[in-house]
Amino acid sequence: MAFLRGARRSLGPILYNRVFTSSGSTSTTFATSRHKFSTWAFTKRGSLDESTQTKISIPACYSSGSVISLRRFSVGASSADQMSLIKQLRERTSAPIKDVKASLIECNWDIEAAQKDLRKRGKVLASKKSSRTATEGMLALAQNGNRAALIELNCETDFVARNEIFQHLALALAKQALISNSSSEQASGILPVRPDYLEELTINLEHQKISGETTVQNAITEVAAMMGENIKLRRAFVISASSQGVVSTYLHTSPQPGLGRIAGVVSLEVEDGNSQSEALQRVGSELAMHVVAAKPLFLTREHVTSDALENEREILKSQAESSGKSQMAIEKMVEGRLRKYYEDVVLMEQKFIMNDLNVKTVLDNLSQEVGSLVKIGSFFKMEVGEGIQRVETPTASEPVAQAV
Repeated sequence: MAFLRGARRSLGPILYNRVFTSSGSTSTTFATSRHKFSTWAFTKRGSLDESTQTKISIPACYSSGSVISLRRFSVGASSADQMSLIKQLRERTSAPIKDVKASLIECNWDIEAAQKDLRKRGKVLASKKSSRTATEGMLALAQNGNRAALIELNCETDFVARNEIFQHLALALAKQALISNSSSEQASGILPVRPDYLEELTINLEHQKISGETTVQNAITEVAAMMGENIKLRRAFVISASSQGVVSTYLHTSPQPGLGRIAGVVSLEVEDGNSQSEALQRVGSELAMHVVAAKPLFLTREHVTSDALENEREILKSQAESSGKSQMAIEKMVEGRLRKYYEDVVLMEQKFIMNDLNVKTVLDNLSQEVGSLVKIGSFFKMEVGEGIQRVETPTASEPVAQAV
């Protein structure tokens, strides 16, 4: 029995103890496990880090007709160099450290090849994450004279929204939206710009980690790959005043000029075209801030839709009927509460946030100061993430407070 067990033993121990030498310069040591073994080869003068891939032929008499697979061992950089390469590639791409290290290992610590590999990996991951809901992000504003463009760029977390690369992309998209409509003649008002139209345009990025000319869609995909999140251009608008008007803007929770989480935009029209008045600029900015704070839905009573009015009337009537008063008293209660409703949702009837006057009186006073009739042409309010849970479309039909 002992003889039979010995006969069944593998040739591993024999090969393990055997050392082959060639011209006195190369030695090969075989390591074995119970069933398999592998081969490492290196020169006497070289260290393990300097080793290169070497193929060794095993005489057939020692292989017993079995196929022996050799393990290749190659390390292209020392530990200190590896850490330096990881740091450099991380700074170049802003990709997660685990992805940076994986690409460097895959590319044998060639940083240029690893950078290309990271971009390929990132684009695949970005496409997989495109279906995930992105409710965070930034609004970006670009303005030129009596025109302004406002875009919403979404991501999944506020951590990415604070990233400088993400913010650079958002500002570049706002500028592109403004430029894309500059050649067309348009009347004053609010014009939605389709995201799919913008995504086909060419954009020039000038950030140290992402620069050059590419399409908007490719730029969004590349930043999504860097950030590891779904990034989406959700909506865009261009707001214009007439040649005799001015567009005033305000951004709330603004990390830097041109960016914010809530935006208010107001266009003022001046009868004699004196749009350079300091008072006009000041009150315009205050009105844009008012739009963000007071959240008006309509410009005047005439702009209140019949559906909104009937819905509110039904609610107020139901509340009044629970008081048990007569029908005549109920009607008076409803009408009185409707006046309060107008003061809440109609911009011209709201109390101005800067004083106790209503907005209509503020405009009358401004007209006297400027020496010409001033009126509000349109207003607009937008907030990051509003309506996403209710509706998820790439069109410009997202809920926004506006009046034309």
